[in-house]
Order: sequence, then structure tokens, then C-alpha cells
Amino acid sequence: MGMNRIEKTLVVGAVGTTVMTAFSALMSLLPKEEFREPDQLKKMVARLLPFLSSKGKTMAGWAAHYGMGMLFAAAYVDLWENGKIKADFKTGLVLGGVSGVVGMLIWRASFWLHPFPPNNRKLDFYLQRIPAHIVFAVFATIAYRSSKRMEERSATADTEKEIIRRSR
Repeated sequence: MGMNRIEKTLVVGAVGTTVMTAFSALMSLLPKEEFREPDQLKKMVARLLPFLSSKGKTMAGWAAHYGMGMLFAAAYVDLWENGKIKADFKTGLVLGGVSGVVGMLIWRASFWLHPFPPNNRKLDFYLQRIPAHIVFAVFATIAYRSSKRMEERSATADTEKEIIRRSR
């Protein structure tokens, strides 16, 4: 039996968000800029809710980051499951580019609406959203395709078992 949409969304979201976060951490080393999404979110939470413990602020940043990853993943899984788009590398690149622009707009609105946004080079941070989301989408696509292959193997095994059962 295959995974349901919620399970696929959780797997796709976890894989995409984890690899994207690692990519952003690596990118933070190059220009000495802070591109790590959970750290930016932690700063925003800390400035709004200074009474939270350091651990609480960190957890809130990570929860917000993975929560957004799950929302993007849910949209992708819906598109794939409904056959609106193919789950292939090319489509993953396009999804990532579009998601990067959407992510950039979400971050821009978040910084604009926040009373005390982090002091970072906003343009660099916004532009880094595009390659980060391309990484997210490509690895989300790989995770989705892997889940579909597992479903197909499971269905084949079930069919083989049924054939063997009937032949006895």
C-alpha cells in the first residue's frame, strides 16, 4: 500500500527543506552573509517575543521554516498527484524558480511587516531565495519520484503474491 498525500507531503517537505537549509548554510559561508532561514526567523521571533527562552526562539524559527516547507510541498504534491505537472527534473527547476520568487516576496513582506526586522543585506538575502528554492524543488521532486517508485514496486509485489495465491 502506498503513502497517502499527507505522508507524501511530509516526506517531500522534510527532504526539500532539509537540503535547502543545508544549501543556505553553505551559501552563508561564501559572502559572510546570513542566509540560514531558521536563524533569520529566530531573530524575528526574538525581537517580537523577547521573553521566550533561547531554545524556544530557536524552536519557533525551525518550526516556521519547516512549516513553510510543508506548505510548498503540499502545493507540489497536489500538482503532481492531480497530473497538472510532471515530477521530473525540468519541472523541478521551473517549480523552484517560481517558488523562489514567491519565497522572495514572502520574505520581503515578512521583513516589511515586522516592526524590528533583522539587519541583513536584504537584496542578497532575497536573491538567494531563488537558488535555495530551486534546490528545495529539485530534491522535493526526487523524494516524490522515489515515493512513487516504492508504490509501484509495492503494487507489483502485491500482484505477484495474488498470482501465486490463486495458482495454489
